[in-house]
Amino acid sequence: MRNLFHREPEVNANYDFTGSSSDVWQHIRVSMVMPPLTVAICICAVMSLMMFIERVYMTVVVLLVKFMGKKKYTQYKLEALKEDLEQNRSYPMVLVQVPMYNEKEVYKLSIGAVCSLTWPSDRLIVQVLDDSTNEILRVTLNHTSIVQELDMKWLFINKLISCMQALVELECKKWIQRGVNVKYETRNNRNGYKAGALREGLDKDYVFDCEFVVIFDADFQPEEDFLWRTVPYLLENPELALVQARWKFGTAGIWRIKAIEDAGGWKDRTTVEDMDLAVRASLKGWKFVFVGDLERVSIWKKLHVIYAFFFVRKIIAHWVTFFFYCVIIPICIMVPEVHLPKPIAIYVPATITILNSSCTLRSLHLLVFWILFENVMSFHRSKATIIGLLGANRVNEWVVTEKLGNATKQKSNVKPIKKARSRFGERLHFSELIMGLFLLYVAIYDMLFGKDHMFVYLLLQSGAFFVVGVGYVGISVSN
Repeated sequence: MRNLFHREPEVNANYDFTGSSSDVWQHIRVSMVMPPLTVAICICAVMSLMMFIERVYMTVVVLLVKFMGKKKYTQYKLEALKEDLEQNRSYPMVLVQVPMYNEKEVYKLSIGAVCSLTWPSDRLIVQVLDDSTNEILRVTLNHTSIVQELDMKWLFINKLISCMQALVELECKKWIQRGVNVKYETRNNRNGYKAGALREGLDKDYVFDCEFVVIFDADFQPEEDFLWRTVPYLLENPELALVQARWKFGTAGIWRIKAIEDAGGWKDRTTVEDMDLAVRASLKGWKFVFVGDLERVSIWKKLHVIYAFFFVRKIIAHWVTFFFYCVIIPICIMVPEVHLPKPIAIYVPATITILNSSCTLRSLHLLVFWILFENVMSFHRSKATIIGLLGANRVNEWVVTEKLGNATKQKSNVKPIKKARSRFGERLHFSELIMGLFLLYVAIYDMLFGKDHMFVYLLLQSGAFFVVGVGYVGISVSN
């Protein structure tokens, strides 16, 4: 191991500290920098091999499933289940949750689609969870006359009311007048964000009689027979927790409320709350249906999910990507006494990248840009991982992507309003700029004194940090 990472320095046994400053720096490198740097390389090498093995394993599994049909499926007779449900008329109580946050472009379409679901009206509750924060005008319109004349005065009301919550509430009241059991819920805070809204929604008194809950994102518009195509699966198998199918966009699935409670409910510790809940439910032994697929999660698969998905992909991958490729390798260039093995520094990450990109060949021309900006994003992901593992109370406000639905088609003739540009100082990200300067310095050093041409990568990577650092990637939020 010593010969693998250590290159014998050409220095004398006795150092003359009265000599040149280069000799002093060489002594510091050998005695103080090399030992911890060698340990860091060993750790990164082990983590890189863990990523490599996991990626190769997943590639083999995908190939087996695709070409050899190794996946097992359980066939359900959906039509027979639907006929049995209609004959017995024992319809379960279903809760439909629609979490919203300033969905000014899609709220009418989403609420309308959910309220049009074909299911007995006395066995369906639509719960609109509105976390909108438009504080220009908080208005609650309870006048019966306005609600009755809503269709005629809708354009007039739209011009007068700028409060997002009032608009959503008006849309809910319109469907209440049509006989749909709609519950409009708001909060005084946004604790837990979407997960917090879903959790508080399940705590309402009228939800206690509900057996199943459907969650539709605000940009999802389900088909009218969605419940008829999903509820029978849950009635047939009491060990089934979730029914979900493949969708073009949006999150949609029907849960057994008992499974949610058994898994510990919705947690706001992550922005992927649906996946977090599904993993916890699977570890509890609940089953899932995805396009006809029914399978019990074994102990091996539970351990594999914890190791491969959480540990390797969500912790190791971020740390290796940033610390190894953006910190350790540049430092090694400035410490020539440390030998950096090419298989670990070049061949292993290249193989991982090729395996990752093989699933999206049509985006192959963006591969270099993807690698560079993934390395930049790993800086923030590594920081978030450390904060999460340490249980720190620091959290950043997430910028929610505005959902436009098909509003762009409806407003194609309307000229867009030009937004005021943020000040240049507010767009600067000094952490990225510092990393860019560091990598640029190492690149120049390698051009002057190096022999391995690593400056090509370093120049490109520093450019990616500079692009992000001056605010040309992402959304700038004014202070």
